[in-house]
Amino acid sequence: MAAKNGSIKLVAGNSNPALAQAIAEGLNLPLTKASVRRFADNEIFVEVLENVRGSDAFIIQSTSFPANDHLMELLIITDALRRSSARRITAVIPYFGYARQDRKVGSRAPISAKLVANLITHAGIDRVMTLDLHAGQIQGFFDIPTDNLYASPLMVRDIKERFDLANVMVVSPDVGGVVRARGLSKRINAPLAIIDKRRERAGESEVMNVIGDVAGYTCILIDDIVDSGGTLVNAADALIANGAKEVYAYISHGVLSGGAAARIAGSRLKELVITDSILPTKAINDAANIRTLSIAPLIAEAINRTAAEESVSSLFD
Repeated sequence: MAAKNGSIKLVAGNSNPALAQAIAEGLNLPLTKASVRRFADNEIFVEVLENVRGSDAFIIQSTSFPANDHLMELLIITDALRRSSARRITAVIPYFGYARQDRKVGSRAPISAKLVANLITHAGIDRVMTLDLHAGQIQGFFDIPTDNLYASPLMVRDIKERFDLANVMVVSPDVGGVVRARGLSKRINAPLAIIDKRRERAGESEVMNVIGDVAGYTCILIDDIVDSGGTLVNAADALIANGAKEVYAYISHGVLSGGAAARIAGSRLKELVITDSILPTKAINDAANIRTLSIAPLIAEAINRTAAEESVSSLFD
């Protein structure tokens, strides 16, 4: 496969090698030979081991845990490709770290998502491709073209295959996620409910009320990120207490830090479905009620269309 104006080169960092390999297989292309390793003092060293001059290069790298290491890998790979005369460099960032810091939450606080966008742009990236940004306006933090892909078509297909839609209700775990939940409810023609919660401090949430009659329904919680898992566990408890038959959750990015996987495994959630935008840990793989959907076919098709100068947005029409 060749790009419209040069050959496609796929370069993978260390954040999610399994996803990178799956994307390469979806494009029927090999991953570009490269060395991304550490010196003894943990400085990152990158060397591209084949010719990329004039190529359409795609760096596949989520900025997930450890976020700072993976971000630096992305920046240094970019510099290596730029100095190797790649024609165009696209950062494929399935999970964009620091996205939750997209505004000032108080006096003298940073907007870290904008800072990271600046770092990526000034490193020499020509285009960014990402998945389900925490806030859509983050696309505007970049002064370069940015494609925000959506996992919802994968989730809709999975839901239609597994559930009787006549008994399904879509639930937003907070007021801020209503637009996302409404979009899913329209796609599957299901009613919508909302969890009203109050967050006392970061990583903790208290469910206050369920807006909507969920009695007798199979409830599907929809969100972009699950981190500590506290919100989902509390939401599942509240929905069951209000008469819900079963509770499932579909989340784009399974951050699941600390003991989150164990918390989900011991909760009243029937199943948590996440994508492989972040490399699943052993705890996630071992949890009986956590399942992973692959976004590799979606990203592979988006890369193919970008390289061929075709529409990416039509993937979601």
